[in-house]
This record gives sequence, C-alpha cells and structure tokens, in this order.
Amino acid sequence: MNGRDLVRRMSVVGSGWAARGLRSVPAAWRGRRVGAAGAAPRGPERARVPGRMQDVEPGPGGGLLRFARSELRIVVAVNGAVFWGWDGAGPLPSHAIADSGPDPDPRAVLEPDKDGGWRVVAERMTVVVSRYGAVEVRTPGGVLLRRELPPRWWEPAGGGAARWVQRSEVAADARFFGLGGRAGGPLLRDGVHRLGDGVAGRAPGRGDERPEGTVPVQLVVADVGTHLVFHDTASDGNVLIGEGEEGAGSGHDRSGHCELRMDGGPLRCWVVVGTPARVLHGWASLSGAPALPPAWALGHQHAGRGANGEREVRRIVGEYRERGLPLDVVHLDPDGAGDPGASGGEESAAGLAEELRGAGIRLVSVVGAGIPTDGDDGGCGGGTNAAARVRGPEVPEGRGRIFVGVRPDGAGAASPPYAPDGRGGERPAVRGGPAPCVARADWEALRELSPGEPAFRFSRSARAGSQRYGGTWSETGVTGWPGLRASLSQVLGLGLCGVPYSGPDLGGGDGDPSPELYLRWLQLGAYLPLFRTDARPGAGCGEPGEFGAEVLEHARGALLERRRLLPYFLTLAHLARRTGAPYARPLWWAAPEDRALRDCEDAFLLGDDLLVAPVLEAGARRRSVRLPRGRWYDTVTEEAYEGPAQVVVEAPLSRTPVLARAGAVLPVRGAGGGLELEAWAPARGRTGGGLVVPDADGGRDAPGIERCVARRHGDRVVVTLEGEDGAGEPPWPVRVRGLG
Repeated sequence: MNGRDLVRRMSVVGSGWAARGLRSVPAAWRGRRVGAAGAAPRGPERARVPGRMQDVEPGPGGGLLRFARSELRIVVAVNGAVFWGWDGAGPLPSHAIADSGPDPDPRAVLEPDKDGGWRVVAERMTVVVSRYGAVEVRTPGGVLLRRELPPRWWEPAGGGAARWVQRSEVAADARFFGLGGRAGGPLLRDGVHRLGDGVAGRAPGRGDERPEGTVPVQLVVADVGTHLVFHDTASDGNVLIGEGEEGAGSGHDRSGHCELRMDGGPLRCWVVVGTPARVLHGWASLSGAPALPPAWALGHQHAGRGANGEREVRRIVGEYRERGLPLDVVHLDPDGAGDPGASGGEESAAGLAEELRGAGIRLVSVVGAGIPTDGDDGGCGGGTNAAARVRGPEVPEGRGRIFVGVRPDGAGAASPPYAPDGRGGERPAVRGGPAPCVARADWEALRELSPGEPAFRFSRSARAGSQRYGGTWSETGVTGWPGLRASLSQVLGLGLCGVPYSGPDLGGGDGDPSPELYLRWLQLGAYLPLFRTDARPGAGCGEPGEFGAEVLEHARGALLERRRLLPYFLTLAHLARRTGAPYARPLWWAAPEDRALRDCEDAFLLGDDLLVAPVLEAGARRRSVRLPRGRWYDTVTEEAYEGPAQVVVEAPLSRTPVLARAGAVLPVRGAGGGLELEAWAPARGRTGGGLVVPDADGGRDAPGIERCVARRHGDRVVVTLEGEDGAGEPPWPVRVRGLG
C-alpha cells in the first residue's frame, strides 16, 4: 500500500461513506502486513518499465509491439476473447487453457491509432495500446471498460524471476467479483486479497482466507458493461482492490482500481467482454467445459465418523432409512483405521458397494495424495507433510531436488514447484493445492478404470481449469453463523470463476454447531450444487438425528426437497457443461445494470428461475429479500411479489424462503419418482418457459435438451414442448401453480 492509496482512502472521510472509508484504512494495512508475513528478505533489485514503443510487427489476430525495454503480444481469438502478454509471454503453455487454446481471429487487424499508439478492432471490443504501454479495452462504441497502466518489474540484481505490478482502472460505479471461493464474499471490497498459500511456511489457520480455492479470475460489473479478466500465473501475490466513487454529477468521478502485485511468473492475461452469461461462456471456451457430475452426485452425500468399516457404513445407511431421510452417497473417510472390506478384503468391499448400489446408494473414497516425510501413511491418516523429488525439464532421473510442502487437512498434496512460464519453458511455482496435471491424472485414471461409468472427482482445491476434472468442496476457515454466510460466498465466488460444482462442509467443520445453526446450514446446502454433510470427528457436525425431534423433522423436509429438485439440478449441470453458467448465481446475473442487486450477497439465483434467500442470522423467522425485476411467487404460500423491490418474507424454522419466477417451467421429481413439470403462472399477457434434460442417468453429455413454453390463456396455463417439428404436448405430467 502506497501513500496515494492511503490518501484516497482518507479522502472519503466526511462524505456519506465516511464509516466505510475509516474501516478500509486499517483493513488495507492489516492485509498488507499479512501478505508480507513470512516473506523472504529481498536483495538488490533493478526496476523496469516498458519505455517508449519502438516498432510493430502485425500477426494473426493482432501482433507484436516492441518497446524500449519489453515487448507486448496481443491476440484476439475467434471466441471473442483477447490475450496480451509482456516480455514475450504467449498464451501457451498453460495449465489453465484447454487443449491448444482458441485460434486467432483473422478479422482482427493491428492498425495505427492516434498519438503514436496502435489498436486492434474486434467484434466485441477494441484494444488500444499507447506509445508507452498502457492498454485500454473499449466497447465497440468506444466507451472505456478497462485501462491497464504500463506494468513495472523489479528484477533481482543477481538474476532470477522478477516480481511485477500491474495497475488497472475501471468505471467509478464498477464492482469487482471473483478471485475464487473467498469467505469474505464474491464481492471484493476495498483492501488486499491474497492469491496463493496465505502465510508462507505453514497451513492456514482459523480466520485465514483459505488458499485452496483462490483463482486469479475477476468479473468487473459496471453500468457500461461486464468483463472478465484472467491473469494466467501460478505465482503468489496480492490483489489490491479500490472501489471508485462517483462525483454526484460534478464530473469528478474517482475510478475504481485493481492492482496486482505478483512475486513472479509471466505477466499475461485474457479478457472477455459481454453479458455475465456471455463472459462465463467465453471463459469456459478458454479454460474448458466443466465436468458433468453423475446424477447421483447431485443428491445428498454424507461423510460418516469413525473407522468407516462395514459396520459403520451399514449403521449410517440403516439410520437414514429408519428415519426416512434420503441418502445417495456415503464417503469413506481416510482418517479412520479400517475400511469396508477389512474383514473380507477387496471382495467384501466390492460386495458391500454392489449391495448398496442396488439400493441406490454409492460409496465414494476420500483419498489424500502425497508422499510422506514423517512416516505417516501418505495422506491417508493425519499426515501434515508431503514430499517428492521434483525434476525440471531435461534434468536426469534421480537428480532432482527434494520439495517439501505443507498439506492442509483434506486439501490434497502440495503443488509441484514447476509451472509454465508462457515462453515454452517452466519456472518455480509456489501455489498450493493439487496442480491441474494431478487432477487430470485422477480424472483419466477413473475413466480408464471404469470406461462405462461417469467419472466423479472433487477436491478441496480449485485452480483455473480444474473444473474440467471435477468440482470443489470448500472449507471456510470460519465457524458459527459467520461461517454459514461464508459458505454461500465461496460457492458463488467459485461459480463466477468457472467452477460451477462446489459446496461447503455443512455445519462449519468445528463439530459443535447449535441445533438451529445445523438446520439452517442444512437448509442452505439443499440448494447448493454439492450437498454434503460431514460427521467426521473434529471436522464434521453430526447427523440430523442428533439434534432433537424438531430439527430431524425439518431436516427431512430439506432432504426431500433436494430429492424433488434433482431433475432441475441435472438440467443445470448440463447447462453448466454447455455454457459455463454456474448453478448458483448472484442476483445481478440477468440484470447487471441494477446497482442494488450488485451489492446483495445474502441471496442467490438457482438457475434462472429460483431465488433462494437462506436464513443467515440466529433467531430470524422473517427476512428481507431484494427481488430482481418481474413477478415472483413464494414456493410454499404461492403469494406473488412484484420486483424490483425489497420485500419481507416469512422464514420459519421449517424452511428456507424460496421464490419462483413467474412463467418458470421446472423439471422436478413427482410423487411416484418420475419426471414432472412444475409450471408457475406467467403474468397476464406474458409467456415463460424452461429447459428439461430427460436423461435420468447423468454423467454423460445429454443427447438433447428439451425446451418447454408456458402460455397463459385467461385463468389457464398451457405448457407445450417446442421442437424442430413444432409445438406439442409434453410427455410428462404438468402441475400448474401460482394461479391463485
């Protein structure tokens, strides 16, 4: 943090935002101190900036611009995204970019601009480079979306990787979202946000931002438009966010800004412009389509306690059946000493798995990959370290150096210390969590072992591109009611960064939630993509039957509602696979121009058609909800509300407030277990609709997604199935709601 940033934070004192300004000053300084904790002392360094532009070499989709002390490569891809990299960095190699990346757009041409600069005009944006290296991203109409100031490097006098700083400016009304699953919220407030392992040399503790889900992807939402920026580097660093301030008509707006301070790695990034849906689709086309989970992985999953032998597994299944609680998956905890086949070997384990599968329940193994240094079992029971001899390129076998890294509980092995540098080679990297190549190895091994089965994998780490190989389970590092709010923040943040399938440890992971907190956490989880309860000692929070008869009854209602909505979740999974759209979305998803929705973090959209307003405070039995534009129905009382508006809804202990969009057609599970359509009446003179995936198995790309349309005729609602051959009656039962 420099003096200019401090002055800017103090400048808001005395205005209507004085309180926020005063709070942001110590917060920024604290973040700066945390970011420096444990950092190695630096020796003499040489500072460098690009200097003045010398010459230009046009190329496919853009070209190469040479400056006095650096060079900038710009490429516009056929999917509309734009790439630029300094110091010769290209888009490949990269663990984040799928396959060989998109081809350059032959229509984009590098051409002279005013004042000695150059520009590349693309279909969705114009990129302008000044003669001293500032890069501007503008709309096709010329309105500024983002301005990158010339970067700065600090190079060690004795050689080695240079650290760098890149400062960006955006519109005064802009809001920043993303950087992975962060407990502080998907909305990035003023202050310092860590990228990487948090505090060097140790695993994060309670209250630290969890490093496993940090992704250097940001969504910037403003009145002028939305854009996504991805800085493709595996190094540690900090992101300094400063929200802008409008001049209330005076014309003296203060731009919002973002400053990346990275410890090394290539300075290269991708930018995608458009609506929120379009930029996530563009990001998915760059980083790869999200893996499609099996249908059973969208149900209720449970991690039991103890040794997890066959007796424990049968106890869990038996108690859930006895209490009438739906259960789809049992996780096998690696921290226990036993296993399901302890008494009879692999044949017994296989027999138990087949027996439960016949009853509709799957067994999932929890594996901690790692090579131990302290004589433990390599990540399968309480180990804290993992080590490996790591070889760089062209290093003979057996001659690499030992790499020892901290492995937080459940987070997987420490990262291999090499990552692509953007120039065809590799460089040291210090990011935590399994590298994408490890995730890929897991995924490909699963598909090879069971070629006829859909692969299922998720870990407590997320990196750019990791969604290609599964999802993420998150731990907030925060307990109690703040942890409940943080769980929602993490899922929304990961979804905006291209990881749609994620969910928290329900109950907070401290093992001692109150009955009310446990129930509210369970009710929230019933509407999140990954729905997993955890009863492991020291990590979990128990089982529904342990909190009394009232909690058990309400928990049963939440579990049954999740099972009823499984066809809707399956449809959202296929849409995420095809478009990159997250299951759980912020309220501004379809209306980014609504400033009030941008600041709303306590509710979310499940797909396009359900608004979920979880109870996040102890003792609350009513809560306020900000509605997007349109008519919304309470899914229990069917009371109608008109948005945009702030309304108060009932939130009894028995349920989470959920509202359905007027005109929505939702695929749900009927009373007999078959597919059923739930249609919410459109407003008079309006139509609605929805999408349906008739495939009940999941895990594979569906042969087709059916489109339903709802039309209102007086006091009747007619639902038709629209196809290439015209409209017809759907083959499933239709239940109309909201006409009262």
